Amino acid sequence: MPKIIKIEDFSSPYVALYKSLTGPELRRSLEAENGVFIAESPTVIKVALGAGCRPLSLLTDERLLHGAALELINSYPDIPVFAASEELLRTMTGFALTRGILCAMERPTPLSAEKITKGARRVAVFENITDSTNIGALFRSAAAFDIDAVLLTPSCCDPLCRRAVRVSMGTVFQIPFARICDTPSEWESEGVKRLRELGFTTLAMALTDDSVSINDPRLKKEERLAVILGTEGDGLRPSTVKNADYTVKIPMSHGVDSLNVAAAGAVAFFCFSQRED
Repeated sequence: MPKIIKIEDFSSPYVALYKSLTGPELRRSLEAENGVFIAESPTVIKVALGAGCRPLSLLTDERLLHGAALELINSYPDIPVFAASEELLRTMTGFALTRGILCAMERPTPLSAEKITKGARRVAVFENITDSTNIGALFRSAAAFDIDAVLLTPSCCDPLCRRAVRVSMGTVFQIPFARICDTPSEWESEGVKRLRELGFTTLAMALTDDSVSINDPRLKKEERLAVILGTEGDGLRPSTVKNADYTVKIPMSHGVDSLNVAAAGAVAFFCFSQRED
């Protein structure tokens, strides 16, 4: 029998995990450190469940208890279901729920870079990308264009923060990801070397005097590629560009000098896709 708890105000201790989810410091302390992440919308929640994530509780607009939330509630009758008005949910979480349902889930056991890249031919490497929307969009493009795994440097945004999960449409659960290197300084000094030790030819997406076109035929012939994309605004660190096997640019028209990192990633993943069609 589902345990439905009506929430009248957001001081309730039951919903501490769901409060003020737009604050990055609060996200880190209440989600990552406690081994929990938040999935938003029935579609994303179902993808996470399909990937084996374990639900801990649901928070829903009370109007959906007998509608969109009903299937989830009936499928997991042993977890608590917190229900509140739309207005209270907006005040409590700090944003309007896109589909009216949030699910707190147990965070998957972290994987190692060595494990997820074994046998991989195309991997994406995200260097210091801090915007959760960009992380989510990059994962979605990586899933669409046959990227086998994603590696994140120590300063990257958490792919399991609420907004990244939602923007990715749940693809963060479909592509294995891992951190590479333990500290930013280790990544700066050893990161590209680590990628080579994992068996990859390294490809830095950056504009330099010696950048080759993304259409360069040599790139498609590489058996195993690590495509490295840099942070918003500043791009890749100079040491990453210097140490990479190739520096690659996307040809532009109309005086445009570059693309947003999420758009650039989509273009790169498509160009290096293993598809034949």
